[in-house]
Amino acid sequence: MNRNLLETVMGAVVIVVAVIFLVFAYHSAEIRSVSGYPLTAKFDHIDGVHEGADVRMSGIKVGSITSTTLDTKTFQAIVKLSIDNSIKLPVDTVATVTQNGLLGDQYMSLVPGNSDKIVPSGGDLAYTQSAPSLMSLFGQAVFSMSGGAKPADGSGAAPQPK
Repeated sequence: MNRNLLETVMGAVVIVVAVIFLVFAYHSAEIRSVSGYPLTAKFDHIDGVHEGADVRMSGIKVGSITSTTLDTKTFQAIVKLSIDNSIKLPVDTVATVTQNGLLGDQYMSLVPGNSDKIVPSGGDLAYTQSAPSLMSLFGQAVFSMSGGAKPADGSGAAPQPK
């Protein structure tokens, strides 16, 4: 009987520690969505950005992405954001899709401009920059390291000047 009681107490302790760890991880991970005023931004492509992703300014979470849709006329991605009410963005703020490290999550980064005018609630961010494709950047690096185009005759060696 003593052994069963000891095992039960140890199991309860393990469960309590696991719950405390999960609560701590939830609060420190900032997974919460930010309630605030809505904004809209249009991008050529938003590879990897999804609903619920962070909107950050200077590395600090100031909002969340609430939805992503496609404009059927311009074929641009329309991203709806929710920005914290305490953050007032200038009209020349730039929204950029960036990545957290080499293989990290995609998020929206806001770089405020210098304008005295503020984007109103429900307004649009006019300046956006799409996410650079990792494969196209890799291809450009390989292409530039190889010296560009090969000769048209297929010889593999560039003609020498006379």
